[in-house]
Amino acid sequence: MMKTYGYYRLAAATPRVRVAHVDSNVSTLVETMNTAVSGGAAVVVFPELSLTGASCGDLFFQPRLQQAAVRGLLRFAEETAALNAVSVVGLPLLVEDALYNVAAVVKQGRVLGLVPAGVVACLRDNDAARRFRPAGELRVDAVELPGQGSVPLGTDLLFSDGAGLCFGVEVGADSGSVIPPSARLALQGACVILNPAAAPELVGGADYRRQLVTGLSSRCVAAYVQASAGVGESTQDTVCSGHALIACRGRLLAENERFSRENGVIYADADVAWLGNARLSDSSFNVSRAQEMLPAVRRVSLGVLDNRCDLQYAYLPARPFVPEPEHFSARCEDILNIQAAALAKRVEHSHAKTMVLGVSGGLDSSLALLVCVRVCRLLGRDTSCILAVTMPGFGTTGRTYNNSLAMMKAMGVTMKEVNIREACLLHFRDLDFDPALRTNTYENVQARERTKILMNLANKTGGMVVGTGDLSEVALGWSTYNGDHMSMYGVNCSVPKTLIRCLLEYEARHSSPELAATLRDVVETPVSPELLPPADDGSMEQKTEDILGPYDIHDFLLYHFIKYGAEPEKLRFLAQKAFAGEFDEALIDRTLRMFLTRFFRQQFKRSCVPDGPKVGTIALSPRGDWRMPSDACEELWTADINC
Repeated sequence: MMKTYGYYRLAAATPRVRVAHVDSNVSTLVETMNTAVSGGAAVVVFPELSLTGASCGDLFFQPRLQQAAVRGLLRFAEETAALNAVSVVGLPLLVEDALYNVAAVVKQGRVLGLVPAGVVACLRDNDAARRFRPAGELRVDAVELPGQGSVPLGTDLLFSDGAGLCFGVEVGADSGSVIPPSARLALQGACVILNPAAAPELVGGADYRRQLVTGLSSRCVAAYVQASAGVGESTQDTVCSGHALIACRGRLLAENERFSRENGVIYADADVAWLGNARLSDSSFNVSRAQEMLPAVRRVSLGVLDNRCDLQYAYLPARPFVPEPEHFSARCEDILNIQAAALAKRVEHSHAKTMVLGVSGGLDSSLALLVCVRVCRLLGRDTSCILAVTMPGFGTTGRTYNNSLAMMKAMGVTMKEVNIREACLLHFRDLDFDPALRTNTYENVQARERTKILMNLANKTGGMVVGTGDLSEVALGWSTYNGDHMSMYGVNCSVPKTLIRCLLEYEARHSSPELAATLRDVVETPVSPELLPPADDGSMEQKTEDILGPYDIHDFLLYHFIKYGAEPEKLRFLAQKAFAGEFDEALIDRTLRMFLTRFFRQQFKRSCVPDGPKVGTIALSPRGDWRMPSDACEELWTADINC
């Protein structure tokens, strides 16, 4: 069986049923189930009362329909026995002279459990309470089905394959109740919630369902699958649209086109291993579990599932920090406003007269400079209070130098140039160091010289040094300790390299043509500390990504390592999927080893970083987000990375 690293393919099926025609519906459900399984689904959810149709009205009282529904369930189980996948189908079930709206969980010919609806609606357009009794009135916890023996019955059932998948079922309107069953099921271990539904379509109803499904998946830290009854239902007074939705922890992963007149299936590959990891560190989830008086649950074994999830339907962006196109402008504006508000507070509190920062013509300092300009707007100050310092050294190229000057001029800041070459040569002499040796000493003397200049200028002008280092550099420790590692406020500390490029592009769209052109050239310039001399033609020779590996890969690894707790083997697997056709596997392996090694060995730099604002869900502040010993060993994580 292929290794899926905790991913399962979930499916929501919307067959076109015929009202009260059980035999026809069974055939349709079997056909749709075969389609879903051929598409790799491990779990398939059909709509509420899908064996009979949800709009049978008072025909549900008829013994003939009730008996046909049970026979239909048994036939469906028999005809899908060869499929090693789980399905959830709906039917009316008579139990001790009361009728219940039930979801049946079926796998390989067996009915594993029956989950009745807990909420029975009594609305103008839904009089289910006229026919069905709520689950709370049940006096038995199992029923006998022909050829199946005793089948568990109740809302207290959890279904597990023992390999990571554990799901619970809530039926129809249960999802909209004040305290839905999904909350209890999630707190007791369900990482997936399945909801066979049959709500009629009304104006605004689709928006409500999207909000409900994504909201439930977020609150439950779970994947949520809802399949609703479709256009085959009666249109006597209402219409059903066959709306199907799959969400995971607040993100909508898949949605179908409503009102389809064909049988339909949608898929999503959900990382249930990540959900389990997320719950470990989610204090609100764990507090809820501790505080709630949770009733006992019964666990039903699914046995082994044929899980062939290849991540075709996974949400796996190669650049997870980068906003999606539909949210690009809003997200960029949010981030810049967070950074500016944070720095403005610190400037006010410290009574800083100036904001002092080094401007190299690279990505990080360009973003920090733009944020400082926003702070001036917030505080009603002139941009001349920004003291922007360019400090050319041995590796400075004409491209970055000219870009730094162009930006400072366009933003109307106070400009200062300090050439550090002579001071560094003097310090080399003090150290008895031969500058022909291009070692760490050669590079770090320059970085510390620049920080010394900025700190002393801040003292001289009554200001504060604004740090420019970003999250990618913080993660890798790609900074000189007590050099560019240090400032009085690190405004970019939780913004990674891939996101900084987006923020500069966003600002370019709203800038003068001259500044926009400069910002776009900054984005296109290779990342470099420019500490080693350029080539004979003046071009940049020292390129960070040639040394560390692409920041695109590093940011991807950081995201999944911190947010999802992904292990090294899974990091490699995900990166290979996300960057297929862009980066080869050997480069991914080398970058993965570099990431893990540096992440562990450079923690000592993170342990004493300056204050700075968190802008997203991932940050590495030792005070607020990431607490790790500086001398932790990386061997447990790097042992299996052979490159």
